[in-house]
Amino acid sequence: MPPVAPAPQAPVQLLSPAGVRRSQPTGEHEHPDVEEYAALVAEVGAEQLRARYRDMALVRRFDVEATALQRQGELALWASCTGQEAAQIGAGHGLARHDHVFPTYREHGLAWVRGVDPLQVLQLYRGASHGGWDPAAHAFHVYTLVIGAQLPHATGYAMGIQRDGLVGTGDRGRDTAVMACFGDGASSQGEVNESLSWAAVFSAPVVFFCQNNGWAISAPASRQSAAPLHARAAGFGMPGVQVDGNDVLAVEAVVRAAGDRARSGAGPTLVEAVTYRVNAHTTSDDAGRYRTREEEESWVAKDPLTRVEAHLRATDGADDAFFAAVREESDELGARVRRGVREMTDPAPTSMFDHAYAAEHPLVASERAWLETWLATEPEEAR
Repeated sequence: MPPVAPAPQAPVQLLSPAGVRRSQPTGEHEHPDVEEYAALVAEVGAEQLRARYRDMALVRRFDVEATALQRQGELALWASCTGQEAAQIGAGHGLARHDHVFPTYREHGLAWVRGVDPLQVLQLYRGASHGGWDPAAHAFHVYTLVIGAQLPHATGYAMGIQRDGLVGTGDRGRDTAVMACFGDGASSQGEVNESLSWAAVFSAPVVFFCQNNGWAISAPASRQSAAPLHARAAGFGMPGVQVDGNDVLAVEAVVRAAGDRARSGAGPTLVEAVTYRVNAHTTSDDAGRYRTREEEESWVAKDPLTRVEAHLRATDGADDAFFAAVREESDELGARVRRGVREMTDPAPTSMFDHAYAAEHPLVASERAWLETWLATEPEEAR
C-alpha cells in the first residue's frame, strides 16, 4: 500500500514570478490565508522593496565572488546560496532585531541582514578562523557544518529565553524569538526531530526555518519524505506553513507571523520555504551528475531577483538609474571581497587554544606547551 500523504496546499505567495503583487486569493489553488499574510507586509512599499532587492543583489554578487575565489584556490570550500536570496533576506527582515538566529553553513543572506561583514564569513571558509564574528553582537550564531547539529542548541537557547522571562510579556522590545535554520536534508536527522518535539512540548519560542532547496546533495526531496515537510509539524503539535521561498515578501510575512507567535508565548512554528539551490551543493560537488538541465532551467523563471525587479519597473518603483547604482555597488563589493580575502593572514598555530576556556586550564596549557616545543624543534616537519 502506498504511503498516505496529506492533501497538497499551495504555498503562501504574495509576489508572483511575473512580479504581480497579491493581497487577496485570486484562485482555488492558493493558500487560504493570503489576505492575512499580505496585511503583515502592507507597509512594505517601493522604498522597502528597493532595499530588499539591493540586499539580494549584493548577496548574490558576494556569492559569485566567493565561488570564483574558491576556484582560484583562495578558499578551501564554498557553499553557494544563489537562488535562495529571497528566503534568507525575507526571513531576516521578518525577524525582530533582537531575535537570535542559529544558522547552518549557507545562510549568507541572513548574515548580511544581521550586519556580519562578508569577509568575516569568508574567514571560516579560508580556514583563518573557527567562526569569524561575535554571535552576541549580531544575535547571529556561528555557522554549523554538522548537519542539523545547531537545532538542539537553538531549542535549548529558546528554552533559556523562556525561563529568563523574555517571552509573553507583551513588551515587543523585550520578548524574544529564536530562529533555527536547516535544510530539507537535515530534516531526516534525529537531532532535528528531537528538537521539534522538545520545542513543541515546552512551547519554546522557536521559528524552525527549513529552506527546502530540493536536494540533499544528490538525494532529491522526494526520496527524503513522502509528505511535504511543513505537514510534519502537525505530528509534533505545532503549526506548519509552506511558503514560496523565492518570494521575498511572502517569506517576510510568514516569518513575521511565526516570530510574533513565538514571542507571545504560543510556541514554535515550522516554516518550509520552497526554493532551489541553483549551484551545486558545495564547490566539491557536481550537480550535473544528478540534476537535469530541464529542471534547472525551469527555476530560472522563478528567480527571486527578477520578480522584484519586474514589480518595481511595472509600478514605477524603480528606474534604470537605481538598478545601475546597485550594479555599481555590487562591483565595489566584489572588489573589496577579492582584495580582503587575499590580504587575510594565517592564524598562529597556537591560537586554537586561545578561546577553549575563559580562564587558564592545565590540560590546555600542557597541550599548548607541547605544540610550541614541537614547532620550535621540528620546524620543517611542522611546515
